Amino acid sequence: MPKVHPKQQEVDGRYRSIFEAANDGLIVHDMESGVVVEANPAACLMHGYAREEFVGLQLSGFIHPDSQGAFNAYIRAFQSDGVFDTRILHVRKDGSTFFAEWRGTAFTYQGRSCLLGIVRDISKRIQVEQDLHQRAETRTHEQETLLAISHTLASSLELQPGLILDQLREIIEYSHGGLFALQDSTLVALAMRSSLGSGESVPVRARDTGRDKLQLDRSAPIRIHLKGPEILQALFNKHRPIRIADVWSRDPQALFLRSLLDDGAAVLLEGMRSWMWVPLAVKGSFIGGVGVAHEKPNHFSSHHADLALSVADQAAITMVNAELYGQAQALAAMEERQRLARNLHDAINQSLFSAGLIAEVLPRLWDQDQDLARQSLEDLRRLTRGAQAEMRALLTELRPSMVTDSDLGDLLQLLGNALSGRIDIPVVVSVTGAFMLPADMQVAFYRVCQEALNNIAKHARASRVEIDLDQAGDEVVLRIHDDGQGFETDHSIESGHYGLEMMRERSEAVGAQLSITSRPGHGTELSMRWKEPNPEEAK
Repeated sequence: MPKVHPKQQEVDGRYRSIFEAANDGLIVHDMESGVVVEANPAACLMHGYAREEFVGLQLSGFIHPDSQGAFNAYIRAFQSDGVFDTRILHVRKDGSTFFAEWRGTAFTYQGRSCLLGIVRDISKRIQVEQDLHQRAETRTHEQETLLAISHTLASSLELQPGLILDQLREIIEYSHGGLFALQDSTLVALAMRSSLGSGESVPVRARDTGRDKLQLDRSAPIRIHLKGPEILQALFNKHRPIRIADVWSRDPQALFLRSLLDDGAAVLLEGMRSWMWVPLAVKGSFIGGVGVAHEKPNHFSSHHADLALSVADQAAITMVNAELYGQAQALAAMEERQRLARNLHDAINQSLFSAGLIAEVLPRLWDQDQDLARQSLEDLRRLTRGAQAEMRALLTELRPSMVTDSDLGDLLQLLGNALSGRIDIPVVVSVTGAFMLPADMQVAFYRVCQEALNNIAKHARASRVEIDLDQAGDEVVLRIHDDGQGFETDHSIESGHYGLEMMRERSEAVGAQLSITSRPGHGTELSMRWKEPNPEEAK
């Protein structure tokens, strides 16, 4: 056996000391047999073995079967490249597993081709990476959900309180939830949700049944009376959410909440531990709030608060838009009632008044001049016929489906008869062809004709009116001509003829073309034209 020089022994001893003291696991194994030739204490401890147990183990004894293929590829790479690193799932002596990062170098040890592997437990790092990835996926899902919520709420003109709570639950788990609107100095529940109870989305009042369930009673909503402006300020909270870790603690906010939710509203806290309140505000004005509760303490995080505030801001805008939409509908209904009232007064009432006068003098007139009486009878027939036509037109407008479901030619005939009875001139209606118009298009043609005839009755002083509806092929053309006094079309809108502007807007809204030709003393002709789009051109 060759004699080892003392200095060489000293060098070998130093390397052995470094090998033994390394914090990372060091494993030397035979690349041919796969047996562990040497290992330092860190490697043995990492795997739960004593050194005498670990040295001599086959690699398959501590490499997980799921990682055997990857590790074999790792070994083959060393035979060609000499340096490689990878992540491998290891198995400890007690059967537990951990991820290890391998960095190795091929070398010759005791005459054998070996691999010196530096092994480091990276389970915590991988867990952090997985957590970060999971959080990233969660954030992506939350962002997509928030975008969907925004589109859903923005697309709704009418307020759907239950929908807002349902959308909130998509991103925040809660046990009880309520949407409240501020009415005078009272918060009124517009909708309630509960994972424990029935969860209906109607104005409700909750009551305790002794079973820790939020039961919903349709008789009256929950009302929270706010006593003083300081309570409003506290709930507004500078437009920031309020989180209470334990509603039954002595925390000042918990005490405030319990004092606020008294009487019928106290049921919101039955069986609950944590609470989050999110104010609803628009342009700095407090209009309500969303309150959610959970059975577990400290359930709602600051991230939950940010998500809830995003939904609440969109909900507040939806509530304001719904209120404005309701006001617009009420105004439109009032304007429609006023228009019908004007029509009743201007047309039907006047016609019936004139018919009454004729009927009253007719007996005496018949005794004096039968020819004049017969003419009066004809006037009486015309007036009653016109009043009937006007009434049918008004009844048609009171039932909107009549405008869309009836034949357009019949509707125009009805309008023509009404005009003829109103101003005692012939109105000739001509209809050619048949065409099934879309509902919005039918309404537009009807309204434009109606407004055109109203203008004729008020301004034209015409002696004859012609209405021509031509429905040929894929095109519909409406022409209305009168022989009245006409007007200058270039200045009509500027001088206050808003009816003409309204007709133009109705036509443009449905993609129809409107043209008006007129000259003073030469009458007026209106033409409205619509052509059905070609399916190929629409693509």
